[in-house]
Amino acid sequence: MSSSLDATQNLRLFEGPGGQTDDLVQRLEQLNLIGASLSAERDINRLLETILAAAKSITRSDGGTLYRVTEEGTLRFEIVRTSSLRYYLGGTTGNPVPFYPIQLYQDGKPNHGMVAAYAALTGETVNIADAYAAEGFDFSGTRAFDTKTGYRSKSFLTVPMRNHEHEIIGVLQLINAQDRRSGEIVPFSDSDQRLVESLASQAAVALTNRMLINQLEHLFESFISLINTAIDEKSPYTGGHCQRVPVLTMMLAEAAEAESEGPLRDFSMSERDRYELKIAGMLHDCGKVTTPVHVVDKATKLETIFDRIHLLDTRFEVLKRDAHIELLKERAKLAVDNAPREARERAEARYRERLRQLDEDRAFLRACNVGGETMRDIDVERVKSIARYRWTDSAGHVARFLTDDEVRNLTIRKGTLTADEREVINHHIVATIRMLEALPWPKHLKNVSEYAGGHHERMDGKGYPRGLTREQMSVQARAMGIADIFEALTAKDRPYKRGKTLSESLAILGKFRENGHVDPDLFDVFVRRRIYLRYAELFLDREQIDAVDESRIPGYTP
Repeated sequence: MSSSLDATQNLRLFEGPGGQTDDLVQRLEQLNLIGASLSAERDINRLLETILAAAKSITRSDGGTLYRVTEEGTLRFEIVRTSSLRYYLGGTTGNPVPFYPIQLYQDGKPNHGMVAAYAALTGETVNIADAYAAEGFDFSGTRAFDTKTGYRSKSFLTVPMRNHEHEIIGVLQLINAQDRRSGEIVPFSDSDQRLVESLASQAAVALTNRMLINQLEHLFESFISLINTAIDEKSPYTGGHCQRVPVLTMMLAEAAEAESEGPLRDFSMSERDRYELKIAGMLHDCGKVTTPVHVVDKATKLETIFDRIHLLDTRFEVLKRDAHIELLKERAKLAVDNAPREARERAEARYRERLRQLDEDRAFLRACNVGGETMRDIDVERVKSIARYRWTDSAGHVARFLTDDEVRNLTIRKGTLTADEREVINHHIVATIRMLEALPWPKHLKNVSEYAGGHHERMDGKGYPRGLTREQMSVQARAMGIADIFEALTAKDRPYKRGKTLSESLAILGKFRENGHVDPDLFDVFVRRRIYLRYAELFLDREQIDAVDESRIPGYTP
């Protein structure tokens, strides 16, 4: 009984003249619905528009303005609406508000002459029946607006927006309340004022919460960028990768979502899903902060802290020196023995042949050191043969020309990494998963580690680190796998290779599709919707964007 009585008493506080209870109940219900919608809105501009539109609706006002308090001590015009004039500025309209901010202080004194500034400074609501007859406030700007537009600004309701920490964060100003029956301009009633004060309070809390969430999201993304910057500073060859893969992943995922037929027709993403995938893309290689720089940046097979090919150059010069010394010794002996001219010529010829052979061997090892797609068996055997040369170091020790480690590196079949070094590189995805799984992700980001941690898996289960199959992976993770490979193929900032052209990259990616490496359905979308070309126009050099004959791409049927 008492709660029912309290509700009735609270309702009477909002009643206008004549006890228009039904109308008020309807507006209270509208206020409750508005409160729920304010809490759900994520976009700041739409939130501000919703606040002003709601205030206009529940008070039947023709116009309104929403101001926000700035750190500079001003009130900034955010949203301006006048329905009868079809005058819409700010927010999502795309029409900027041309008015200067209202100064809260002038010459160090509170600006109580402007009604919006007064409400912001004092925290008091100002209800004015007729602006032209009001005293104590400067309405010269309002009169100028009316003169220019032919409008008549009359009743004003200016309400401060105070959040849960009792801070004034904005001002809600409504103009020209309209009688619900006649449509004539009337003063704002006491119930109007209380309703708008209630709305302003809810709106201030919702706006503060949304701004806080946005700030936290911005802080979070900035922290991710900080990690990528750290990777970039360690190695300039991976920083761009961390920026490009998320873009390409999102392109492919959105293209898959647009499919209305086929196996991907039921795939969809909400705005939260998109944000989750964006974060996963940004973090997909965060584990590279643990990878040694000399492995990440290994541009040649013999590179560690420096390229050891220069040590081999020195050894070749030693062998040439030794050959020259041998020639001089032989010349001297032949002279003592008074040997025939032919013997001296044969010695000179052997020397020249030795120099030619050493120069060819040096050029060969330099070529091997660069790395490439494949290394032939005959080349591997030649490296091992050169390794058996003997040379004398600066300490007088006679040793094999190449150490076992140098032979192991120079005979790498593909690329510049040994098996051990590739394991070190591959460990970055394990580190990525461990790092991401250790974080207390909120519900809407719970899949980040799965998306980010699956981009080195294969559809046939032969990938790493978990050997997942296609059925065990999300569409998002599979899309990131394709993006990671295509970016690596086309990247022009790697130390060990040139960036491939579109046709070269698609040919390799197509073979990956045929051998069960990448998702066939997403690969088809990637080619059919020409995601590769959209990406190329953003990130590739002009000479990489060659003509693509899609009918010749392995594994793809136009």
